[in-house]
Amino acid sequence: MNFLNRFSKPFLGLAIISSLCGQVLAAPDTDWPKKPIVAVLSFPAGGSTDVFARAVMAPLGEALGQAIVIENKPGAGGMIGLGAAAKAAPDGYTIHFSAMTNQSISQALFKNPPADLTKDFAPVALVGTIPHLIVVNPTVPAKNLSELITFIKSKKGDFNYASQGNGSLSHLESTLFMQRIGATGTHIPYKGSSFALPDLIAGNTLMMFDSVTASLPHIQSGKLRPIAIAAAERSPLMPNVPTLGQDGMKQFDVENFYAVYVPKGTSPAIIAKLEREIRKILTNPDFKARLATQGIHPQFANSEQLTVITQSEQDKWAKAVKAANVKID
Repeated sequence: MNFLNRFSKPFLGLAIISSLCGQVLAAPDTDWPKKPIVAVLSFPAGGSTDVFARAVMAPLGEALGQAIVIENKPGAGGMIGLGAAAKAAPDGYTIHFSAMTNQSISQALFKNPPADLTKDFAPVALVGTIPHLIVVNPTVPAKNLSELITFIKSKKGDFNYASQGNGSLSHLESTLFMQRIGATGTHIPYKGSSFALPDLIAGNTLMMFDSVTASLPHIQSGKLRPIAIAAAERSPLMPNVPTLGQDGMKQFDVENFYAVYVPKGTSPAIIAKLEREIRKILTNPDFKARLATQGIHPQFANSEQLTVITQSEQDKWAKAVKAANVKID
């Protein structure tokens, strides 16, 4: 089932609005862009956000006739990059490629977040999802979820587990997982997968919830072992790895959304042009097939739909954070 189906009802009227707006904005078209564009990311180079962003920004720059320069600003569960993008001039020359689920969680966790996706940005387009999974160092004796839980409990809290950073989806998944199995350990936050994975591979941490995209090369090389997918369905890249639900841990599937935003106040004509070109890229069969080999699921939703999805994600994760009583380390 397409993940957008659960948002379909709010879109019935929005589809008509979107069509009318498209007609209005089609003429006259803006002469933007006249110079290179900066795409601000909230995670470091080499991680799933960076890989996905570069895959989308390269053809988008070609379509717009200008280079799009990636600017990585990792830290604080995505809040540093979010704050930097929100402060940029709303002139179309700064866009924010958002790990939206991560930033929705951080929004609920941090007392004074520097910006808010719903208040400080204009939505452009949803671009897709990337599933997460549990990965462990191969020296860990566990081969499946049951064995991992038994091994973790045998450590009696004397172990480290990694995450992509305080306030990240990876952090919240780990916290919820530990609560579900009744175990404790020491959380080691990093500034993204590219910083966390070397320590996990070296054995300095025991496990991590990470994106399929970032972990896949290390799984294929034998440096990491996958335990279970934190999604509703198995990954076609790892068909033998079950979901957490299939391994007995129900209601632990997460859709990790990625989307493009611009600072609030950006011209509607620029937003419409970005949305139009992104739609072309994401609906290209060759593009979708190429990203699927990296564990990325391209999915397009327009700016009106993204408004609904963003608010829904913020509401969902605010409740999850409160219920789990998650604390920033």
